[in-house]
Amino acid sequence: QDIADELGVSRNTVSKAINNTGLLADATRERVLQKAADMGYKQFSYLTLSNQKSGRLEYAAAKNEIALISTGFIGSSHFASTMLDKFQREISLLGYSLSIHRVSDDEIEKLQMPASFNKEKTAGLLCLELFHREYASMICDLGIPVLFVDSPVIFPGTSFKADCLYMENQNNIFVLIRELVRRGKKKIGFIGECMHCQSFFERYMAYRNAMHLLGLPCREQDCIIGNRLDIRNPGGQDYQEYLASCFQDAEDLPEVFLCANDFVALDALRVFKSMGLSVPEDIWLCGFDDSPESRIVTPALTTVHIHSQIMGFSAVHLLMSRIKQPALNFRTIHTETSLLYRESTGDGPKIHGTQR
Repeated sequence: QDIADELGVSRNTVSKAINNTGLLADATRERVLQKAADMGYKQFSYLTLSNQKSGRLEYAAAKNEIALISTGFIGSSHFASTMLDKFQREISLLGYSLSIHRVSDDEIEKLQMPASFNKEKTAGLLCLELFHREYASMICDLGIPVLFVDSPVIFPGTSFKADCLYMENQNNIFVLIRELVRRGKKKIGFIGECMHCQSFFERYMAYRNAMHLLGLPCREQDCIIGNRLDIRNPGGQDYQEYLASCFQDAEDLPEVFLCANDFVALDALRVFKSMGLSVPEDIWLCGFDDSPESRIVTPALTTVHIHSQIMGFSAVHLLMSRIKQPALNFRTIHTETSLLYRESTGDGPKIHGTQR
């Protein structure tokens, strides 16, 4: 609003210029950005006025691009789609743009960055769905600030030279198992490839810790934590066939299965139906992420909601502070989640959240 008042233009015009959106004359855009720099807004200090004859602004050599590096497509069902929208809106206000680079299997094998990636323009890296350990280590050695949103499994005594952002993966699993015990359920299992990523690992360990603290036996036969050989990611027909073989080989199934995320739970639900088992009549099922599919499937899934907006805000805070102060100690942040009870555990919708 201050910039608009100084120039005698609308606030909407200033917004279009700063965010590089909508139709706006180049001269107007340049005038707004130069006024922002003149007024001392540090995020526009990279602007220099050159080529006075043409009167056009040119960008200095300062890096002002954040590169999103991912191995998968981030669709609307992924918890990170809303997070990325918040992230992009926030960094645009700080004078940064977001470029998206998808890493191929061949590039992972050769430990190469995508051909579209330009190191000279990149101020920071946002890594999402990037769970290959050697590739993650290579990225951390590029000399560019790095933020992982979820990450490869980090074993005790190991770490990456990067900041890490996760959703809170443990508290609500304990709350859920405690409630299941209160309802008389004591045979509780876990489904999910626990070494797939750090979040899956944390959820599996939260399950085991809760079972131990609540005095329940944690039977290895009730934990389906692997995958078929040569299958990199959980999900899909191959994974459903793997689950079916595990269920059929079991002497008896648990009363409840906790799943590493909603899509694992949906795969399990399909397999149960093919076996003639009904949820929740024969077995209870719980997911994690609160994906759109978890709400529309029958029965709707009990799950844990991820607050994507605060994850987006936290991602901006972590990466921008790292860019400004590269020597900071590395940080790991977990953001709040909320437990949602639905029909797959015999419930109607109600919410349990932890306040922080």
